[in-house]
Amino acid sequence: MSENRPDRPVRDADPVRNAAYWARVERNAATAPPLTVEQKATLRVIFAPVVTAMTREAK
Repeated sequence: MSENRPDRPVRDADPVRNAAYWARVERNAATAPPLTVEQKATLRVIFAPVVTAMTREAK
């Protein structure tokens, strides 16, 4: 787990089930193949408006 990771949303009110959910997410992500350059570029385009809005809100 990264120390710089932002807080994750709570997916289940039960802390044990919530931790299990995020552990599954981490296991699935760890076994996924790396993204291609094209996939990374697509994601940057998709999330650019969100990042821009977050940057504006932080100021």
